[in-house]
Amino acid sequence: MCFNFLGMRHALILVGSICLLFLSTPAFAAERVVLKYGIFRESLSVEELSTFAQTGELSRSLRVNLALARQDPKAIRQYLTKPVKVNLVFLDRVLNSQIGNIILAQISQVISTPSQRANRQALRAALVLSASQDRQVSLIEIIKNYPTNEVEVDGDRLERAYRQLRRLQTNLQDLFGL
Repeated sequence: MCFNFLGMRHALILVGSICLLFLSTPAFAAERVVLKYGIFRESLSVEELSTFAQTGELSRSLRVNLALARQDPKAIRQYLTKPVKVNLVFLDRVLNSQIGNIILAQISQVISTPSQRANRQALRAALVLSASQDRQVSLIEIIKNYPTNEVEVDGDRLERAYRQLRRLQTNLQDLFGL
């Protein structure tokens, strides 16, 4: 009986969170990305980064910054767009566990709020919203669904963030036999 109540409680919290996220997405979705590479910082629109992720077309400022940072645009695009399949209910459970908090802390070193506050909460919301759309998550979706007007992305660590997403998928599979 207690297990059933806890399961129902998690399901209600998840449904409530998703509804809240859907209702608040237009007002709280990221509009600007501050892309950081070492000492270089470039502010660009989420739309500009999304266009690059979808089409491979680099804006002038993004082309210059990637060249200065000696980054391969193809590799960056791959990390941004390669999806990780997830089950929304299990994702919520893992993100609210000790393992999930560790993964959130590691990814939030790469994708964070400008103030460096509430990074895990913002990232958790972006992950759940991203997964609710198509049962998969990519870094570009997380950035687009980040619940602040501006999101900071450490470009030097994008590969690490992608590996953490893959680790999250592996944990979901191991814990729940997916």
